[in-house]
Amino acid sequence: MLKLSEIWVYPVKSLGGISLQESQVTDRGLEFDRRWLLVDDDGQFLTQREYPKLALFRPEVEGGNLKITHRGLLESITVPLRPVSENEIAKIKVTVWDDTIDAFEVSATISEWFTKLLKISVRLVYMPDASERKVDPRYTISGDDITSFADAYPFLIIGQSSLDDLNGRLEEKVSINRFRPNFVFTDGEAFEEDSWSHFSIGNVPFVGVKPCDRCIMTTVDQEKGIISGKDPLKTLAKFRKFGNKVLFGQNVIGLGLGVVSVGDEIKLSSRNS
Repeated sequence: MLKLSEIWVYPVKSLGGISLQESQVTDRGLEFDRRWLLVDDDGQFLTQREYPKLALFRPEVEGGNLKITHRGLLESITVPLRPVSENEIAKIKVTVWDDTIDAFEVSATISEWFTKLLKISVRLVYMPDASERKVDPRYTISGDDITSFADAYPFLIIGQSSLDDLNGRLEEKVSINRFRPNFVFTDGEAFEEDSWSHFSIGNVPFVGVKPCDRCIMTTVDQEKGIISGKDPLKTLAKFRKFGNKVLFGQNVIGLGLGVVSVGDEIKLSSRNS
């Protein structure tokens, strides 16, 4: 029986993640997942691809706030989980890949804290509910599917067996946090998620739409905030390269709302056959 074994959210894109026992599925991803974003003075998004030290910032939920701590410096700051409405603060345009998105700066004080620690000028922005970023029309299900500040899709799922297969080929094993999934499952075959179409986690339906292209970000050591070498990307490219893309995990769109919990059964629809 396929079971959901891990749930992850990454409240601020490209910062550390939070492991959860359960989470609310919303129309644009898991609750709080990638609703915040660090941008430069031009509104361009920042990621670990260019700034691997972003991995050293670790969030945790404390009451109605998001507490973000820098692992190396042991400094922290508190960010409200429900920031001030965009109607009360002037909206700004931010860019994630080819998408321009309405957002607003959470606070100048919080932006200054990140600027000081990163030693580059940045702002922390939030995506309000009124801001709707559409999924790539080539892979949309309803035509109105939206996502957060994630690279492209609301959810990512990876099988534990897929990670185990990869680690069996590596000199040094890597953790699942290199690949930043929302869902991890057990008891399946390695890479079987590649072929998943319709499935459910507990009572919540989903559909797999596109295997996930992997990049240099998988080489960032999430504990040290540095690029650790060419692996696991180099090894993945030896057996998971399709055309010019290295694939690992499946991008997913939700078909309903609800709560998912660790231990939930995952059922594949007959539409997969």
